[in-house]
Amino acid sequence: MLEQNWKSSINKQRLLLAQSLSVPLKELAQMCSQIELTQASIDALLCENFTTIPDCTFLYVLDIQGVQLSSNMSKNGLLSEHYGRNRSERPYMKETIPKEGFLLSDAYISLNSIRPSLTALQLIKQGDTILGYLCADFDLRDLPITTKLYQEPEQWRQIKGDPAIRSMVFQQSRIESLWDKNIHQVFAILEELFTQRGIFQSVFHFSSSRATIWVMDDPFRYRILDQEALSDTDICIAYPCCTYPKDAIIPQNKIAMIFETMKKLRMADETIYLRSASINIFNGLISLTFSCDGSHYMPYHEFLDKDLSFWGA
Repeated sequence: MLEQNWKSSINKQRLLLAQSLSVPLKELAQMCSQIELTQASIDALLCENFTTIPDCTFLYVLDIQGVQLSSNMSKNGLLSEHYGRNRSERPYMKETIPKEGFLLSDAYISLNSIRPSLTALQLIKQGDTILGYLCADFDLRDLPITTKLYQEPEQWRQIKGDPAIRSMVFQQSRIESLWDKNIHQVFAILEELFTQRGIFQSVFHFSSSRATIWVMDDPFRYRILDQEALSDTDICIAYPCCTYPKDAIIPQNKIAMIFETMKKLRMADETIYLRSASINIFNGLISLTFSCDGSHYMPYHEFLDKDLSFWGA
């Protein structure tokens, strides 16, 4: 089953990662609290226990000011050039450590590899006295992904675009494109491609008279249909007949209705008009971008439920 959205997917992954790291880091921090915190003694302890921290890239100890007391312990051994490094300004040092003393930081871009990374910190304490921080760095590429791919949410989303375009919206008007002159035939051809010829997703650019399409037989590559292609009904012959997929969320008989509504939104007003749109039959979403540069993403049935007056047309 897919995760419900990207935030829940991240939260679940972080929870599982924290559960795998908190115990070994706490145990190693307790060992650190029992030795003299000199570079030699810390390095020896980190070397001995590096493999107890799963998937770790670097392991090191900082003092309470964020200055490094040890070398970096890595899969390739000790990197002593990091001793004395001031890490107090790094993102993970600016987060609030929970009262239990363990923190799994937000992801950040590392300074050396310039790659997404995160750091786990565990306080080193003697009683109530904080001696420093045990830190473990992780390259996100090395971490096992234990959650499933998230699913795009189905609720209506509105996203504002370029404010410069919005401020000038009433000083512009729609200029008739080649598509506009032939829009009924264009959408008749697109309906055929969607319902009979294996197209499952397309982005429509009305002003530049083109469509970018994806087909089920070759889903990793897109194809561009320009005005010439979409004014020639023979273009349908270029795509083999294909049974409409049973797992598509958008029913086959709703495709024509969706296109009819898009046509109306394109033509209804000379100032606020549809500039681009997209459709994906598997996630059931319609996107609309208007001349004011406002974008909407919504389930197809909500799109069909709205009349032109809703859009101000």
